Amino acid sequence: MAKAAAVHILVKTKAQAEQLKKQLDAGANFHELAKKHSICPSAKRGGDLGEFRPGQMVKAFDNVVFKKPILTVHGPVKTQFGYHLIKTLYRS
Repeated sequence: MAKAAAVHILVKTKAQAEQLKKQLDAGANFHELAKKHSICPSAKRGGDLGEFRPGQMVKAFDNVVFKKPILTVHGPVKTQFGYHLIKTLYRS
């Protein structure tokens, strides 16, 4: 069965997610921004969600992690939790 590992930053607004994405595109450290801005409990781990399988996360999140290119920051991705910037570290 497929599995993947990802880091993410969760914020309340699309505008904030877009602003953080600009900073990441300019070379900002993903883990530092996650620790500072993410409202997810994973923030204290730099946004690290660890390893998971399809279906463990909400569909919009899974679609990015299991279908889009890895090691690229995707988003803003809207879920019921807010707006995510998602970077898949690996998948198998």
